Amino acid sequence: MLDDDLPGLRLRRLARGRQNRTFAWDGPDGEICLKLYSSGNHERAIREYQALLHLAESGITAAPQPLWHDPNPELPAVATTMLPGQAVPELDDPASALRSMVGVLAELSRVPVGLFADTPRVGAAKDIVHRLMGTWSGQLDDHAADRHTYDMRLLLDTWSECGAAATLLDPAPRAFSRGDSNLSNWLWDGTRVRVANWEFAGYSEAAYDAADIIEHPSSRAIDDARWISLLPDLRVNDVDSRRRFLAAQRTVALRWLSVLWQRRFALADKFEAQHTRVRELLNHDFI
Repeated sequence: MLDDDLPGLRLRRLARGRQNRTFAWDGPDGEICLKLYSSGNHERAIREYQALLHLAESGITAAPQPLWHDPNPELPAVATTMLPGQAVPELDDPASALRSMVGVLAELSRVPVGLFADTPRVGAAKDIVHRLMGTWSGQLDDHAADRHTYDMRLLLDTWSECGAAATLLDPAPRAFSRGDSNLSNWLWDGTRVRVANWEFAGYSEAAYDAADIIEHPSSRAIDDARWISLLPDLRVNDVDSRRRFLAAQRTVALRWLSVLWQRRFALADKFEAQHTRVRELLNHDFI
């Protein structure tokens, strides 16, 4: 029922929101965005609503304005203002929105951590490190006879030996983070970008978040050189931040390889492309 438009309730299903269901609701005061969280995502609903309140208090206008939160035990919901624009990966030239995106990220980097000071973002560096060293390593052991396992194990061992994990596990100044690097949530209206989906928000660090957005598969549509030129705006601007960025870039790229490894036969081309990228990152410095 909730996978389609519901005209009787004046709800129009929106494309974004894979894990949850997002609708445009034609309410009495105009169209608003209604996000319904799947069962068990109560914490995500609260996290998103609190993040949006925090952003509004901090003067950030690139995020939707929070309207209300319904903590329904079966289907929690958050209502926000509707954001205009087209998803950046769908643009004829996604790079046309890059400068505006980086400007928003720079604004976000100045937002105080606030009530998220003790709440790490979803997909934090330490979680990815532990997932690679524990979960994926174990999965590779379980598929020892697979023709890809030797190469995957070699890359995992190379990553382990390069010191990236130790670098990321060292403490770094905490910064407020969206926790979501998918460019599909960045909406370009021809003049500026706005960004939806804040349910993964928490604290992170600048260098890790810069690497996380650059290494997201949706960012492949933008040339690496464009990203490199804007790294100082993402607070990757000295020896230590560059060192941490490179460690994060290698780690996040390997994480996406581990995700694609799960579907290495169904998505063979994407898997091989990511395999090549990880190998290059482990053998060369990005910056």
